[in-house]
Amino acid sequence: MSNFWRDRNVVVTGAGGFIGSHLCEKLVKLGAKVTAITHYDIRPTQSNLEYIDSETYQSLNIIPGDVTDPWFMTRALENQDTVFHLAALIAIPYSYRAPASYVRTNVEGTLNALEAFRCAQGRKFVHTSTSEVYGSAQFTPIDETHPLQGQSPYSASKIAADKLVESFYLSFETPVVTLRPFNTYGPRQSARAVIPTIISQCLSDQTTRISLGDLSTVRDFNFVHDTVNAFVEVAENGQCIGDTFNAGSGNSVTIGRIAELVQSLVGCSKEVISNSDRLRPKKSEVRELIAESAKLKSTSNWAPAFSLEDGLLDTINFVRDNIHSFKPGEYSV
Repeated sequence: MSNFWRDRNVVVTGAGGFIGSHLCEKLVKLGAKVTAITHYDIRPTQSNLEYIDSETYQSLNIIPGDVTDPWFMTRALENQDTVFHLAALIAIPYSYRAPASYVRTNVEGTLNALEAFRCAQGRKFVHTSTSEVYGSAQFTPIDETHPLQGQSPYSASKIAADKLVESFYLSFETPVVTLRPFNTYGPRQSARAVIPTIISQCLSDQTTRISLGDLSTVRDFNFVHDTVNAFVEVAENGQCIGDTFNAGSGNSVTIGRIAELVQSLVGCSKEVISNSDRLRPKKSEVRELIAESAKLKSTSNWAPAFSLEDGLLDTINFVRDNIHSFKPGEYSV
């Protein structure tokens, strides 16, 4: 194992989130000194970080705060070598209701993180984008030259954040890199995401049907450990500066097919329905997202290692073990 990360000061914003918690766990095991920034609220919980084993958890320096506070971010990023910026509001349906909050967190929060990092003169700033910035595919597989289309307030806020990151590289030579993961799934993901909501509805004895949105949309699903490995790779790799990299499998599957696969793995046979309450506005729906990740693969040692079926089995086991945390059928935002 490489000693690159040993005793290196690292910050993860959005550390209490689904991907952020897995990334923190990975970095600690690689030997990094990890400061985990979580979103402060009144609840006595550290969210997904609490699923980490106790020894790894105790190694984290957890700091509750808010990326929208520039003074907090300046203090939090002092003397830090590497910043992984994952903090964001991500629920697309809620962005239709409260778009200003997405601008504050996703745009202003990213600006605060960038400026704090620039003042700290760190080594690498890794920004998290999303495949949603591409909108409905004009061609597939989608490479990094694909036009950006703001088909929801969420995606528009992420486009703005991506461009801010680009501007800091071009204006100030800030050592940044943008990773653009395609749909990530796995243990710890909220039931607001489609795969956990399918699984929780399959496992629940309170539901007789599986209620979803559009069953025909096509996605490129990637297991969370593959996505985390992409973050680590672009942060470590000296060639990955000032550029944007897709991270995806290149494999496509419809939401309806995912529901079939989950049912077969769980041993469930419920009717799957398309619920109008879960549909996006017609012009906002992104029909097809399939990654072309050749640039990342040619620049680094990264490649997906987990099959869809293996990833689904791990996710099913997590949901089954934590079914009390899920409220099947309740999440429309």
